[in-house]
Amino acid sequence: MVSVQQAVSKSDLKKFVTFPFSLYKDSPYWVPPLIKDEMETFNSEKNPVFENADAWFFLAFKDGKIVGRVVAMINWIEVNQQKLRKMRFGWFDFIDDKEVSRALIAKVEELASQHQMEFMEGPVGFSNLDKVGVLVEGFDHIGTMITWYNYPYYQSHYENLGFVKEKGYEENTFPNSNVDPALFKRVHVLIKKRYGLKEMNFSKTSEIMPWVDQMFDLFNDSYAKLSSFVPITPVQREYFKKKYISFINPEYIKFIVDSSDKVIAFAIVMPSFSEAMQKARGKLFPFGWYHLLKAKKHNKDVIFYLIGIHPEYQNKGVTSIIFNEYYETFKEKQVQTCYRTPELEENLAIKQLWKHFDPKVYKRRRTYKKVL
Repeated sequence: MVSVQQAVSKSDLKKFVTFPFSLYKDSPYWVPPLIKDEMETFNSEKNPVFENADAWFFLAFKDGKIVGRVVAMINWIEVNQQKLRKMRFGWFDFIDDKEVSRALIAKVEELASQHQMEFMEGPVGFSNLDKVGVLVEGFDHIGTMITWYNYPYYQSHYENLGFVKEKGYEENTFPNSNVDPALFKRVHVLIKKRYGLKEMNFSKTSEIMPWVDQMFDLFNDSYAKLSSFVPITPVQREYFKKKYISFINPEYIKFIVDSSDKVIAFAIVMPSFSEAMQKARGKLFPFGWYHLLKAKKHNKDVIFYLIGIHPEYQNKGVTSIIFNEYYETFKEKQVQTCYRTPELEENLAIKQLWKHFDPKVYKRRRTYKKVL
């Protein structure tokens, strides 16, 4: 017999956050989150996303043990401004027992009906900066700190519950040795001269901060056409500034500005923290911070997290400037392998952007939809 209870107290949320640690304890590919960070993500007093969103947390129990979890979310900006009556759900983990997954989704569906939502989609987070998609290929590759990992049986559970594929995502990788600087060395000089552009590189986080507001404005402008895009609010950008910018190597953040010092393009790359996060086991202390700091300084694998280009400058060769800057940085850092975060499989523009580096798809994931 499966029972589902709402997680409300801090103690309940701690159980919610730590459930995957037992579910995936034997997996060499799962990357644990930092427990403190996950707790703050779900804290309505600390995460400003709750100014425009509601969330409900559920735990499934069987024989007195926690056997599953799920978050049901409504982003009211999406509902009221974009007229999408969508119930989001994510952080959906469960043992291989269809009674468990069915009981959890029933709670999500119940809430969706109560709030007159028209469909459910998941797994997704609160916004486009959160994790997305259930893994359907690439189970034998280590996860990343910015994606979810799951066992192969998840897909059959979604389909058994009446969900159908909504969006597909691909994750690509290529060795840095594939990068031929001849492709952008000459072009980037011409593009800068033609449009009056210049690159901005940084060595300190303090140098980046005065430009971050412009970066988030550009993020909203450049990603606005993507499906299910929810803009980042001013309060959220302050939150992300404090939480993430100082965590990223300053030399891995690149801005391109015009003659008026307006940011027209940006890119963010992160060193891979996967193995360091596994060693940290969800905690910064006593030794987790050491593993993360070591990865930040010495890791030879990097993840392209975000690239944003103002609509007026798209398809004008601006990426040649970005790639040239990263080529020089990666050469200095002796980077060996590049990975990319999940990208929509129908995004032909992004495929064109990377085609010269001969990337290989090594993971696929998708979100699922159910009409109510």
